[in-house]
Amino acid sequence: MAQAEERDEPLLTVTDKAVKKAQEIKREKDLQEYGVRIYIQQGGCSGYSYGMQFDDEVGDDDLVVEAEDVEFIVDENSAEYIWGSEVDYVESLQSTGFDINNPKAESTCGCGESFKV
Repeated sequence: MAQAEERDEPLLTVTDKAVKKAQEIKREKDLQEYGVRIYIQQGGCSGYSYGMQFDDEVGDDDLVVEAEDVEFIVDENSAEYIWGSEVDYVESLQSTGFDINNPKAESTCGCGESFKV
């Protein structure tokens, strides 16, 4: 496991709302030993889309950002696309869920779930 402190800016910043929601889900679903894996996959109307799931394995090439007692895990390939991003949790009339504010995204689709770099 690599630590995500290899550049001037952090791999991810995580808002308090995102940490609290991840903690709540971990408690409700008895996932205390799990971290939150964030990854990039090809697809979506803009070229790439974000994926997020709970994962209990951290690979040698994974980067880990710890926020309170929650590990946010990013594989090395995905890290290149989201370095410097902010993970937030939003609740609005349009959507509810985790949101990634990615400064590297040149454009996003209307729903905000895919992006172009």
